[in-house]
Amino acid sequence: MKITIIDVPKIENSLGNIAVIEKDTIPFEIKRVYYLFDIPSNATRGGHAHHKLQQVLIAISGSFDVVLNNGKTKETVTLNKPNKGLLIKENTWRELENFSSGAVCLVLASREYDEADYIREFDVFLKSIK
Repeated sequence: MKITIIDVPKIENSLGNIAVIEKDTIPFEIKRVYYLFDIPSNATRGGHAHHKLQQVLIAISGSFDVVLNNGKTKETVTLNKPNKGLLIKENTWRELENFSSGAVCLVLASREYDEADYIREFDVFLKSIK
């Protein structure tokens, strides 16, 4: 499985850094933005895949692990830098876990919410990618 980490341009300043996301930063047109916060450290989020949607996940505060599974291989990526984003392509099962205290996960999505695009059962996911 090819893991793609996106560098978010950072402007460094002694008074604090700024991360900038513009149209060329993300490899798709952003149609939806949301974020996860106040997540208990023992919680697992995600637990699904998408038929068409792509996402970029960014830990804008704290850290968490993203477990990716393409049906053949499983890999874990730790996100803990607000200027690094993880690209998750379609047909990739994802689970988010091991949230640090105060973790915030920013999600940039290629499509608006569409329940029909979700694959919520792992066995259905495995059948859909064969």
